[in-house]
Amino acid sequence: MKSRLLKHCLRSAIIAGVVAAGASSVRAQTFGVELHNTLMPASGAMAGTSIAQPQDFLSGVNGNPATLTQFKGTQFTFSGAWADASMTQTQTENIPLVGPPLIEPFTAKSSAPGSAVANIGVSQDLNELGLPATFGVGFVTTSGALVDYTDVPQSYGTSTGLFVFSLPISLGIDLTDRWAIGTSAAIGIGIYDSPFVVASTMVMDYSLRGTIGTTYKLNDCNTIGGYYQTKQSFTFDNGFLLFPGPNQIPIDVGLDMPENLGMGLANTALLDGKLLLAADILYKLWENADTFSAIYENQLVAQFGSQLSVGKYRFRSGYAWADNPINPAPGPSIGGVVEPGGIRAVRYTQGLLAVTSQHRISGGVGIVDFLPGIDLDMMAGGMFKSEEQLGDFTSTSVASYWIGGGMTWRFGRGSCDKLKTPNQWCNNSLVAEQNTL
Repeated sequence: MKSRLLKHCLRSAIIAGVVAAGASSVRAQTFGVELHNTLMPASGAMAGTSIAQPQDFLSGVNGNPATLTQFKGTQFTFSGAWADASMTQTQTENIPLVGPPLIEPFTAKSSAPGSAVANIGVSQDLNELGLPATFGVGFVTTSGALVDYTDVPQSYGTSTGLFVFSLPISLGIDLTDRWAIGTSAAIGIGIYDSPFVVASTMVMDYSLRGTIGTTYKLNDCNTIGGYYQTKQSFTFDNGFLLFPGPNQIPIDVGLDMPENLGMGLANTALLDGKLLLAADILYKLWENADTFSAIYENQLVAQFGSQLSVGKYRFRSGYAWADNPINPAPGPSIGGVVEPGGIRAVRYTQGLLAVTSQHRISGGVGIVDFLPGIDLDMMAGGMFKSEEQLGDFTSTSVASYWIGGGMTWRFGRGSCDKLKTPNQWCNNSLVAEQNTL
């Protein structure tokens, strides 16, 4: 009975927070601990806006699958990004764990390096088969990075990592000339390293996640879209070792990525269609996610992006506002189990998860036919510094930046040939080009 209680205490009190703390580098531009499309080659320059009319098909594969119908022919994208964060945590009182371990007062900056993020995929329309549909597959980084305080003895060797990769298979279908629907099934690959050096073990788990979405073209200038994404549940078997040594007890670590709801609007009414304005709203249901439900409240995110088309150039900018998801009045337990360290342990856990800044900006440029049949997209962004006081004894400070880019190869009708329907183009990123010819 005692060992069972200790097992639940550690799972709820320590692992819950420090697992997700593995996102200290990438998480600095996440919403909670998820990236969404903030590091995609084109959408990333527009603060991740992509629900109604994305400017790279990977954002449809990873986001609203109904938007895939906007991309024709065969397209292949290889993209990557580098994300780095400056994260500092201060603890002013001891936090007892179970047994001898003790987190003592310290102030330190995480020594973990930045994180490399890869997003790769291919899309193919099925019109030649008589099907008004486009499918896409990808390999996408959805969350994760590293946090490292091993050079701080008072932290009890805190060093952890969490990486979540996704292999989505997405399909968009045109039901009418204006209305499209889509669905996606993604296999998530989670890699987790437990928080303390003396109790570390790296483990993996797999989990499915589904998405359904739709878009509707209100008129020639306005498109709306929306999607629902299921939660993604991981169980990392033997992910933490209690009492390391001959009497160690392996503990399973469980956590959920939350359900997500998204709505978006895209408008091309200005400058003869050369200016695209987009706005997305995300609502993240952290309160329904195992483990995170004790740390976060449900979170609202607003994203705004623009793209100005000048010849073959696409000048992009974006701003995102994210509600601070930290629960301002947490109870003494996580997952219904009272923590050994009480409210101090809860606040310490929240500090490790504190992506508290509400403001992020981004920008970038795209070049159509940078090389024949190849588009180039580049983007960069930053999250403003944010400081947070969590209870009486824990405080955090975090800021970040990211840079990235990608190349897209277009074949067949995706390589700028006109469709049979007048005034339609094979690649929605070239709609504004029509007005310059």
